[in-house]
Parts: sequence; structure tokens; C-alpha cells
Amino acid sequence: MAASVPVAAAGGTAAAVAAQNGSALRRGLPRLAGGDPWPPAGTVVVESAAEPAPSEASEPAAVAPAVMDEAAAPAAPSTAVATRPDVSAPLPFTRTVWNGSAPRRLAAEPASRPRPTWPQAIGGLFAAAGLAVLAGAAIAIVRALCSLPFLQDFLTTYPGEYHLPAGAPVGIPGWIGWQHFFNVFLMTLIIRSGLRVRSEKRPTAFWTPRGNPKGKISLTLWFHQGLDLLWIINGVIFVVLLFVTGQWMRIVPTSWDVFPNALSAALQYVSFDWPTENGWVNYNSLQQLAYFTIVFLAAPVAIATGFRMSGLWPKKAEGLSKAYPIEIARAVHFPTMLFFTAFIVVHVALVLLTGMLRNLNHMFAAQDAVTWTGFWVFVLSLVVIAGGWAAARPLVLAPIAKVFGQVSGR
Repeated sequence: MAASVPVAAAGGTAAAVAAQNGSALRRGLPRLAGGDPWPPAGTVVVESAAEPAPSEASEPAAVAPAVMDEAAAPAAPSTAVATRPDVSAPLPFTRTVWNGSAPRRLAAEPASRPRPTWPQAIGGLFAAAGLAVLAGAAIAIVRALCSLPFLQDFLTTYPGEYHLPAGAPVGIPGWIGWQHFFNVFLMTLIIRSGLRVRSEKRPTAFWTPRGNPKGKISLTLWFHQGLDLLWIINGVIFVVLLFVTGQWMRIVPTSWDVFPNALSAALQYVSFDWPTENGWVNYNSLQQLAYFTIVFLAAPVAIATGFRMSGLWPKKAEGLSKAYPIEIARAVHFPTMLFFTAFIVVHVALVLLTGMLRNLNHMFAAQDAVTWTGFWVFVLSLVVIAGGWAAARPLVLAPIAKVFGQVSGR
């Protein structure tokens, strides 16, 4: 049986023998906060020569003293040998490590997306079916209303379009087709990069302008702002050419009749008794209002809010910043993007459903004919847009960004 023996500081005989026959204990945490390490310095373990057999009369808590040679230590003081310390109670200490896996490993592991459950999937199907039923009901109701006499008179008085001013140009020139393609190409990449900026938590690459290390932004944000600048330049050229050539009269309302005619066109679209399309000469009033809103309202709002959120905004203009808070720009910018997205979806759908070949010839071939020329140009433009979408990644963008600044991983 072993007993722990503290070695006397004065170096007594019993302590010396204990030091020779035993082994020193490794010291650990203190028993009390702010105390010395436990056990005391110099405590050793001594192996006893014999261990008495347990008996009923013996007390379980009694600890047998170490047996030492009486000749070797005849005058050993009774305080030289101490009983084994009680180590059954846990040491008081505060945990300083996290009881789990390393945070580095957890951060590196991608968060798994929860899969929809069967009830959720069935609920989604019911929601889609409900929307389809509501759409069908709306169509049936509008068709029924349009058969009423007063609405028949309204549709006759306002067929969906009004006459343009005298001298309005006829036809769609080739430069509008090119501008249309550039606008679609840039808008697609702007929406892609904008959504990426909103969802990007830890950018993989950064861009820093030369001479301004504080202007460091993510490579994705640099790409988004660069596209915005090209889109603005393309839009300015488009607006200038509109007013120089007189094409502005096709998309800018010139009569209050635009509103009742727009309502008439909307009713005809919903009832699936669509208005007669003649975009080569004149757009219907609903189209005119939509194009006017996109060019002269939504585009300026997108530019103004984007400029407020960009690094080009003057940081020292405290009064201007207070009058136009960045929170307002953030609250408006994203819904404006959603409006553009909804317009593109509806616009493309109506182009394909209301005389696809003729409409595509108007926009992509600058001719009023029912041929496949505009269709194949449209397909080619989709291939170019898809290529730009696939190429919009750091491996391709980094060499381009290096021309205008410094690219780094941090």
C-alpha cells in the first residue's frame, strides 16, 4: 500500500528515507483559488513493506502508515509522515475550452440546406394549384365583364392605342436593335452580380483602386459597379438617340388618352382576346406606359440608389448624406431590381406569344416581316448572354480587374 509523504523543508531523516524509497508526486492545480499547487512541494509516494489483510474490526477510512526501517529512522518525528491526501473531490476550476469540435472545422463545412418535407411539398403544390385556379377565375370574370354593353362601348371608344403626333417615325431602326441587345446583356449580368453581392458572406477575391487602399471592395461588387457604369453609358446614348431621331414619341405619352387605352389593353390581355399588335408603327398604350416607366422612371431610381450605396458617394458631404440616408437607398434598390426582373419576364413572354417571328424581326433584324431572321439573331444573342453568365467568375474577372487596380485574396 502506498502513502504520500511530504518531505520536510529542513530535510529530516524520515523525509530523506521517504525520498529514497518513494517517488515524488506531480503537482497540479491548487485546491483553492489563488493557493499553491497541490500536493505540497516535496510530497512523495512510499511503498509499504506489508499490507494488512482487511478485517471486520478495521475501519474502512483508516490509512495504514508507511513501514520504515526502525534502525534507519529511530528518531523520526511523528509529523514527518502525513497520510495520503484526499483526492476524491474534484478540483475547482473554470472551463477554458469549448466542449466540441474546433470552430475552424465547423466554419469550413458548408451548411446543409434543409430538404422540404412531404407536407411542405404537398403544400407547395396546393399553393400552385390555388394560383392557377385564381388566374383562371380572373380570366373568366374579365371575359364575362367584357361581354357587357358598357364595357363593349368602352373597348370600342378606346381600342388600346391612340394616334401618334404628326411626323412620328415609322419602323424600328437598327441602332435600337443593338441598344436592345446591349441592354439585355448588361441587365442580365447586373441582376446576377447584384444577387451575388447580397448573398456573398466571405468573398474569395478583392479589388483595390490604385492610390486608394481604403477603397477596397470585393471583386463581385467591383464587377457589379462596372456593369452599372456600362449600363448607364448605354442608356445615355439610347436616350440621346431617341430625342435626336424622334423615336421618343413612340414611348413617351403625348395624350391623356393613354390611360383609358392602357386599361383597355390590360382588359384585352387578361381576357386573352389580345389587342392587335402593330409595334412597327405604334405600340399599344399599355406597352407605351411600361417602356416609359422603365426608361424614364425605374432606370433613374436604380442609378440614384446604386450611386448612394457605392464608394463614389462623397463621404464628407454630411448634409447631403443626412438628407439622403443610405438606408432609403438600400430599401428601394432591391425592389427596383425585382421590378426590372418582372418586366423582363412578362416582356419576353408577350413577345413570344403575340406573333413571335414578327416581333423578333422588329427587335433583332430591323424589318417588318414574318421570317426566321430575327429568331436566329435572338438565339445567337442568348448564346452570348449565356457565355457572359458563365464567364462571370473570379478566374476570368481577375485579369480584367487588374487593369484598373489591384486584385488580392484578402
